[in-house]
Amino acid sequence: MTVSLDDRLLAPETSMGAVTLRVADLEGMSSYYSRAFAMEPVAERTRDREVHRVLGRGLTPLVRLVHTPDLPGFDPRQAGLFHTAFLFESPASLAATVYRATQDPRSRFVGSSDHLVSEAFYFTDPEGNGVELYVDRDRDQWVRHGNEIRMATEYLDPNVYLKRHLTEETLDAAVSQAGTVGHVHLQVGDLHTARAFYVDALGFETTQTEYPGALFASAGGYHHHIAMNVWNSRGSGPRAAGLGLGDVAVTVPDTADLESLTARLRARSIPFGSNGRSVTVTDPWGTHVTVALPDLTTDELMAR
Repeated sequence: MTVSLDDRLLAPETSMGAVTLRVADLEGMSSYYSRAFAMEPVAERTRDREVHRVLGRGLTPLVRLVHTPDLPGFDPRQAGLFHTAFLFESPASLAATVYRATQDPRSRFVGSSDHLVSEAFYFTDPEGNGVELYVDRDRDQWVRHGNEIRMATEYLDPNVYLKRHLTEETLDAAVSQAGTVGHVHLQVGDLHTARAFYVDALGFETTQTEYPGALFASAGGYHHHIAMNVWNSRGSGPRAAGLGLGDVAVTVPDTADLESLTARLRARSIPFGSNGRSVTVTDPWGTHVTVALPDLTTDELMAR
């Protein structure tokens, strides 16, 4: 059994799972994530009137689309999703996916940046959800100052990057190349409240606090698994039901981590649900967070 060195913190092996998006056009969004990001359907289930469809690469689920066409669209000034960040193993596999995304006319390319710890490309999907595609630099290249990890936003020329890293071999094999959800970036109403929930209660550790209007946190010394900003949403309250972010998934190694989490939530009188294999909780802005064991079956994933 893996035991955290500190019951106040998530285990170092913690990672992010498939993000849930509520969508108006299930077939359109499915085809977009398939064509633009080389994801394939992994599972599908109907619950009441909702259709849930999971897409991913290989055996790794990356996004769960929930068909809820009657909900209003996402207001970009509300709390919710800033972007889902998909992490790739190499510059070549990143370049192949970026190239695919640029070839889909439904993509809106937002920009590209060198963040010192990573190289990233940004898109907006057809329903307005932000997407980051990125690759990490080796950890020994990250610059640390105490508990902080230096990050920045520097220009990254997309054409030069593709020319340097794109190959026909990786482009043809994009679907078979590994990918994971590296981090999730959220819009929140204020950073103090966000820190109290995501750091003090959930157990992430802050990694960057000096970036204007944003807070970055992680488990195990990663540059960030979760980010929060107020750039568009400062002062926003709980979000109304709508399209966009449905659930943020966090994966922990074993039940000891879930037990420590529930103890932290109880100590702060934060309501939660638990079935022994996962803990569900809602942040101060109405965003659902599921913290679960890594061996969830497909049915359990679909039932979230």
